[in-house]
Amino acid sequence: MFDFVKNRRYFYLLSAIFLVPGIISLILPGGLNPGIDFTSGTVMTIQFDNSANADQLRDAFGQLGHPEAVVQQSGDNTFIVRTRPLAQPQQTDSGDVTSSEQQQIQDALTTQFGPMQILSLDQVSPLVAEQIVRLAVLAVAAASLCILAYLWWAFNKVSHPIRYGATAIAALLHDALIVLGLFSILGRLFPAQIELESTFIVAVLTVIGFSVHDTIVVFDRVRENFIRRSGERFEDVVNHSLAQTLTRSLNTSLTVILTLVVLMLFGGDTIRTFVLALLIGITTGTYSSIFIASMLLVSWHFGELNWLWPFRRRTRLATAST
Repeated sequence: MFDFVKNRRYFYLLSAIFLVPGIISLILPGGLNPGIDFTSGTVMTIQFDNSANADQLRDAFGQLGHPEAVVQQSGDNTFIVRTRPLAQPQQTDSGDVTSSEQQQIQDALTTQFGPMQILSLDQVSPLVAEQIVRLAVLAVAAASLCILAYLWWAFNKVSHPIRYGATAIAALLHDALIVLGLFSILGRLFPAQIELESTFIVAVLTVIGFSVHDTIVVFDRVRENFIRRSGERFEDVVNHSLAQTLTRSLNTSLTVILTLVVLMLFGGDTIRTFVLALLIGITTGTYSSIFIASMLLVSWHFGELNWLWPFRRRTRLATAST
């Protein structure tokens, strides 16, 4: 049987390789590349009389100075297009008034695709996105507290039950930070292709849910084996539990990952960022539930994490000296 516990430092090192560059990229100015959903912009619904497709319309907006345009088909020859704010009519020095950018786009699209009409046009406020982000952070914080309380209660028959909740939250944060960090790096390398939309928040929350679920499955087997193998060493019980759950976790995750790979290849540009976030997060969540959360339990048991709370350690030393 492979000794997971013995090799735990290699697992920590692998996580650090992905975490550290991403965290540095997040800290530096321009950490994430926000899309239209997180900045001000315009949403318009366009309907053509003749046949048109999303790729052609996306290319047309690129030629009109809007390569950032997000085009989604909502019906027969009907499309929802999101762009940066459109310029309003301007008065020149000679007193003439230039046409609005909306009118310029409408004229250009009519020339290229034939008769069309703009069914609706709305301005997107970044305040909505800011509220979504704030609520998402509060949701993660509330979920973390609930996870800590639940695992503390569910694992009350084993020693130090709070450690299970704390390490599950650590694995959760590990997965979320890797997704955010990699998207920060990708956003710097490919700013035109990697822009964060509101669906990215949904993807991160989904990754967090998957990570917690997979970690609890592993921890539940650890708990059962502690009851059955009460006389064995802590690290032996963890190794045996991981060997029992490894195949199940990998099979479940591979099924999801293969589906996401197909969506990446054939799903189109509009959902690519969402699918990529899920693909990275679920892969990381599978890894963290086996090689991070459980290994943190072992490190905590061996006292390797005492440096995290030096005040408590100094208190114990002072008590012992008196």
